[in-house]
Amino acid sequence: MFGKRGSDGGFGGVDTRSPAPMPVTFKSEASPAPRPAPAPPAPAAVAAAAPKRFESAPPPPPPPVRSAVTRERSEAYYDTKSQVFSALIDTIDLSQLAKLAPDAAREEIRDIVNDIIAIKNFAMSIAEQEDLLEDICNDVLGYGPLEPLLARDDIADIMVNGAKQVYIEVNGKVEQTTIRFRDNQQLLNVCQRIVSQVGRRVDESSPICDARLPDGSRVNVIAPPLSIDGATLTIRKFKKDKLTLDQLVRFGAISPEGAEVLKIIGRVRCNVIISGGTGSGKTTLLNCLTHYVDRDERIITCEDSAELQLQQPHVVRLETRPPNLEGEGEVTMRDLVKNCLRMRPERIIVGEVRGPEVFDLLQAMNTGHDGSMGTIHSNSPRECLNRIESMIAMGGFQLPQKTVREIIVGSVDVIIQAARLRDGSRRITHITEVIGMEGDVIITQDIVLYRLKGEDQSGRLIGEHVSTGVGRPKFWERARYFNEEQRLANALESMERQAD
Repeated sequence: MFGKRGSDGGFGGVDTRSPAPMPVTFKSEASPAPRPAPAPPAPAAVAAAAPKRFESAPPPPPPPVRSAVTRERSEAYYDTKSQVFSALIDTIDLSQLAKLAPDAAREEIRDIVNDIIAIKNFAMSIAEQEDLLEDICNDVLGYGPLEPLLARDDIADIMVNGAKQVYIEVNGKVEQTTIRFRDNQQLLNVCQRIVSQVGRRVDESSPICDARLPDGSRVNVIAPPLSIDGATLTIRKFKKDKLTLDQLVRFGAISPEGAEVLKIIGRVRCNVIISGGTGSGKTTLLNCLTHYVDRDERIITCEDSAELQLQQPHVVRLETRPPNLEGEGEVTMRDLVKNCLRMRPERIIVGEVRGPEVFDLLQAMNTGHDGSMGTIHSNSPRECLNRIESMIAMGGFQLPQKTVREIIVGSVDVIIQAARLRDGSRRITHITEVIGMEGDVIITQDIVLYRLKGEDQSGRLIGEHVSTGVGRPKFWERARYFNEEQRLANALESMERQAD
């Protein structure tokens, strides 16, 4: 048993403030009630759960979720939890707890909480007591009420709108949960704990922050006073099992022949821009494409918050840095892209292009760094090209429009469009190549398109990927250079036969 806590009053960002300290008798001073039998463990998540960014049709049933996630909690439960938590903080020595391994610390906390419940004689069922034990362990050692949601692999997004509202996205649909935080201060403490792990902060002076979880999941926090009803936390979760193009074929995101074309595009070092709206699966698709990069290539990634999950052994990961309290020390995406050109990269991958760094990326694509990739928010391949022009103008480059378009044509080989359809499914809707200019107009041609046919009785959209009849795309010679022309020809011919 730990001794009395020190004067720090907190552990890892946990809110330890209470109306008044409550005396708690140690285990040696009272005989605690027998520890209740643990609740049955939750069944393993269904193996065929929907993927993070691309879903199959029809969707599988949601996996069983432990009662701590689904059961509605009463106000009396939260009042009891607050009293037990305050007593726990006044009992344990937090500095000693921090030295224990996570499992040992969790067991120690469970023992103390069981003693407190017995001494205080709280009237609780075994299920409520087990939920309380789990909740308090999560509050002290983890991310509080978010822990059960982070453990589920079928959830794509977690959206916390203040302490009382938590939404999740499952199978492409948003639904509200019964999860809630004790108050807005506990929510802000959890947010601070998350962002502090990557050396960032969120408070009144810096109320907007991008960060990541240890598994690479993307995190955005916006805190008061900008967020009026309490801190708003958004987590874009990553699946534990990384997706491949073959899995996307099974989910219906792309046809087998279209996936073969994408594998060749990644293999033959085409410069690729992945375009799509928010939540359409751009980052997932980028991860899938990098799986087909040769393992002996040196890859440098530039991201606002590092989330790419590359499998190659020779990868250098760079991440931007926000300004400090004095407003100094900021490192922008453009700084990273410019610097990585001096690091002998063979491929440059920019997690998300949203500003003038696009000009440096295009320059890199056009000066020997073939196979570079990036993602852009846009709704079509044509709009993607327009956005690139706009972002170059945002950087203050005084270049004629025709010159800008010539740079784009000389740099970008393929645009892959991803979309999130109205039924929640994700599909690759275009594989489009940039082939040149006619006058001042950039000419593109579609190689693969996704055509909707209708919807079934359950409301799921039905469609198919079809060839546009292009027999020899512009990157044919590049495929020949890498001895992939026969494989490319077979994929295109197979799509042609299916279209006929």
